[in-house]
Amino acid sequence: MSHSPALGFDPAPGNPAAVLTLAKKLLASANSLGEASRVVDALASNSSGWQGEAATAFRASLSRDLPRYLRSAHTSLAEAARRLTAWHDTLVAHRALAARYESQAAAATTEPALADARRLARELAAEHAAASGRVAKTLNAAADRLAPKEPGVFASLWQKITEDPADALSNASAILGAAGAGLSLFCPPAGLAVMLVAGGLSLAALGMHAADPKFRKSLTDGVTKGEFDADFWKAGVTLLGDTAGAVPGVAAVAAGAKAGTLAARAALTAAPEASALSGLTEGATTFGRTTWSTADDLRQVENPLTAWTLRTSSQDVRDRVGVGIATVGAATATGDYITDDETVEHASTAVDGVRGALDDAPSAGAKTSHLWSVMRP
Repeated sequence: MSHSPALGFDPAPGNPAAVLTLAKKLLASANSLGEASRVVDALASNSSGWQGEAATAFRASLSRDLPRYLRSAHTSLAEAARRLTAWHDTLVAHRALAARYESQAAAATTEPALADARRLARELAAEHAAASGRVAKTLNAAADRLAPKEPGVFASLWQKITEDPADALSNASAILGAAGAGLSLFCPPAGLAVMLVAGGLSLAALGMHAADPKFRKSLTDGVTKGEFDADFWKAGVTLLGDTAGAVPGVAAVAAGAKAGTLAARAALTAAPEASALSGLTEGATTFGRTTWSTADDLRQVENPLTAWTLRTSSQDVRDRVGVGIATVGAATATGDYITDDETVEHASTAVDGVRGALDDAPSAGAKTSHLWSVMRP
């Protein structure tokens, strides 16, 4: 129902008291965010009075973007409060004019006088709508700056990779290992090449994890302090996976290096007058050939537990089971980038732990034993 019956419409709708109340609440929130920003800055600063191990851990847990987000939210809410306060004043003025035009329309005794009052009211309504639209646009812009935008899929994936490159290498190794195992069913040379790359990534991940103080602390705290928490088990499973994944590649390179060195020495001994380059060429050729053949030989070494369990099955079935087990590892590795849910993370660690105990460790042991029997003098 219209509040201006003589005009037939309300040229300046709005509740100044409600607008002013909201502006005051926004200003109070802005002040609180400003204070929170100052507190976070102080806590994150080494110059604050809070020192010790707990303080260091807390500062490390603070997002580097948190202070900036707080300052941005403070600025945005303060701006919104200022705009709403100004809109309150404009609304009061517009409603005063609307009341005047309503009085003119009610007092009009002729059609021209009534038409003139309604014309003024329509002009006020147009100005009021334009002003309210500008305020709404400003408030929407302030709301957009209150919180950071959620990153896209690829941006989120890249962020996780850069935050923990060692885990990224472990996950990439698991995914490539499964791809190589599957490819080996149809094209063994191509599958072997992919699996060698996966082994190299595992070795790189193992080195990066070993050099990470936080990773080492998760393990040592479990051993020395009995803190067998989720971080300990995840670190332990990761270490097992990295080590097992690196074994075939390291073993193949070791065999190739030994054979290459012997070949280079033999070439130089057989032809002392030849240049050192010819010996190196022979050694490099033998190194590459031996590394490849050893890797292919190790690829065919079965997990003794799987081989015993499926002893009555065909080789094709056992190969496919091996691919399936590797695929489980690839699935849990991929899951790291799909969700941040702790329950899913703990379940993935449990699955990887079981897989490591039943497949990775026995397979790595069998491959090591096989290589040792071949290389032993």
